Amino acid sequence: MYDFVVVGAGPPGSRFAHRAAENGYDVVAFEKGEVGEPLACSGHVSTDVWDYVPEGTRDELFQNRVFGARFHVGGPGSKPYRFYKREAVSNVIDRVGLDRALADCARDAGADVREGHTVTGIEERADRVVVEVSVAGGGTETVEARMVAGCDGPTSRVRRAVGIDEPEELLHGVLAFDPEPDDRDYVDVHLTAPRFFAWRIPRGDAGVEYGLAAPPGEDVSARFNRLTEAYGVETERFCSGAIPIGPPGSVTTDRVFLIGDAAAQTKPFTGGGILYGMTAADVAAATVDPAEPETLADYEVGWRDELATEIRLGKLVRACYSLPEPIQHLGLRALSGEIGVHMDRPSSFFSREHLRRLFS
Repeated sequence: MYDFVVVGAGPPGSRFAHRAAENGYDVVAFEKGEVGEPLACSGHVSTDVWDYVPEGTRDELFQNRVFGARFHVGGPGSKPYRFYKREAVSNVIDRVGLDRALADCARDAGADVREGHTVTGIEERADRVVVEVSVAGGGTETVEARMVAGCDGPTSRVRRAVGIDEPEELLHGVLAFDPEPDDRDYVDVHLTAPRFFAWRIPRGDAGVEYGLAAPPGEDVSARFNRLTEAYGVETERFCSGAIPIGPPGSVTTDRVFLIGDAAAQTKPFTGGGILYGMTAADVAAATVDPAEPETLADYEVGWRDELATEIRLGKLVRACYSLPEPIQHLGLRALSGEIGVHMDRPSSFFSREHLRRLFS
């Protein structure tokens, strides 16, 4: 019997498997395909990401350094409002490479990370969880563990199998790439998608990422095509996926807990969940004892202490995307300029550093 079965080897799953194995637990992680494939997430992240990968991996993953964003109420030809720092706000990285680097960290720590293994069934019992697994190429396995960590993304099979509530909302996100190199210093954000936004991210020698997210039913693909036509580019490697917003009231049962997109531990104002998910993974590894199911309550409290305020404030930021255009122009004009804000923490808007710059 394993201490933990981890379902999904994206950043949250691999991070938890890594930390739990370091703590001496017997861990197996199942990834239904190849780690990192298919790509369904942007590689634009805060510089905090380097705290989670080996130092020597940075040069392999790094693509571009970003100093700020240009916000547009309209398309590419509309007036930009520039928000910037003098030091790098964020980095653009090889997103597939990040997943693989984190999975390697888990393996190095002693976790058994298995690709081509799809979890098809979960049965909670009084003293264990029984997990049914389908193996690529044929065959099935039955695995038992004291606990299961569901890290299997926004449409989590684990979440549904054990009856945990769905996220408050699922957005539809799409992205694709122009291979033309671009090492400019700013991302472009267009407040043109209903209740969310579209983006353009320069990725250095790796090209440019274009993306858009909106509620389902808004014909996201057609809106994305209009975005790239307005920029006059042809893109390749089109990707599509769900973005969960708003975590349920509980992300645990008696012996199962969710981490990352499966738990909707994401930023409501950008949809990004890499850093939030790995933060929650560290909390889980520090608090959950597979022999003591009651420690799952400590995980519930711990991850919310770390992220609930940021998620709540992030919802307020997102509400501004739907304000009337004249008010958007007024607010962007008033707030643009040098900032002291951390891209993962809306609470930093109220920091002494940012308020000093805002009113200087």
